[in-house]
Amino acid sequence: MIIGVPREIKNNEYRVGLTPASVRELAAHGHDVLVETGAGQGIGMGDAVYAAAGARIGATAEQVFAECAMIVKVKEPQAAERKRLTPDHVLFTYLHLAPDPEQTHDLIASGALCIAYETVTSATGGLPLLAPMSEVAGRMAVQAGATALEKSHGGRGVLLGGVPGVEPAKIVILGGGVVGANAALIAVGSGAEVVVIDRSLEVLRHLVAQFGSRIKTVFSTAETIEQHVTAADLVIGAVLIPGASAPKLVSRALLQKMRRGAVIVDVAIDQGGCFETSRPTTHADPVFEVDGIIHYCVANMPGGVPHTSTYALNNATLPFTLALAAKGARQALLEDPHLLEGLNVCAGKVTNRPVADALGLAYTDPRTALGA
Repeated sequence: MIIGVPREIKNNEYRVGLTPASVRELAAHGHDVLVETGAGQGIGMGDAVYAAAGARIGATAEQVFAECAMIVKVKEPQAAERKRLTPDHVLFTYLHLAPDPEQTHDLIASGALCIAYETVTSATGGLPLLAPMSEVAGRMAVQAGATALEKSHGGRGVLLGGVPGVEPAKIVILGGGVVGANAALIAVGSGAEVVVIDRSLEVLRHLVAQFGSRIKTVFSTAETIEQHVTAADLVIGAVLIPGASAPKLVSRALLQKMRRGAVIVDVAIDQGGCFETSRPTTHADPVFEVDGIIHYCVANMPGGVPHTSTYALNNATLPFTLALAAKGARQALLEDPHLLEGLNVCAGKVTNRPVADALGLAYTDPRTALGA
């Protein structure tokens, strides 16, 4: 198979779909990899490194899309990239379609076979291709929030860990999954008071087993969310319903009860955000203020640490990329029910039920769309 890696063009996105090591593995299995010139610069890997790993270097994105059967990316295809997709393409990347009707309709119109990293599952019920970036985003959320809390950035002027004689900040984490657990790990290390709120007792038990008395765990209700969010210095939104839009856990009315200068970091923004007042921001302009509350809603947080996140992502995606390339997308999907869960759009049909429900579109069973 000819596999294409275009340079990412989303604002301040420095990751790349394949590392040189992944290219080497694909080349060793007999596949042809075409990497757009400069695609690896964000992780410090120039064209010469990719060429040495066995890749061909393409002069333009147009060449990559025109010559390649499978496109491997990191972020959702931007409008210019979506125009280059055809029914002959397999697209393997993050999509986050539920809050993005424009992208969804463009992918439907393209006829391409589109597999979303974030809905591929594992035998244990996890999301193995989302987990690495959730780990990165969860850990980044605390440092982003700490910066935004500084007075010069509009925050309350609170140090997370405090100092002797001065109370530490209170960090409230909404959701105790992969993002929440990794946020808690860094938050505990900062010396802050940490509260994790989740509606799953199993998740809360797991967090207690991991952190002991260093965090407080609270069962999620409207009352407990209000109680802790209104007393928080930093609130991290870490909720996830796979494939679907994130639930709005903090309303604007509740926002108005928060401490002025408190900070919200909405890691769920890729799925629409879990705060009513959230809207996507970029690394170039990451924060905005509503009712005296600082919002950090960068939609590609791990793109800020591209070296770490690209290698972490490739560790998870490479086995699936190899399977898709070796067997062809249709056969690989039909043989692996967990990879099949990643199929979001195929031949002009929406094949992920949460996406279809979120956007009011017809749902087609993925096996039916593949002609099984």
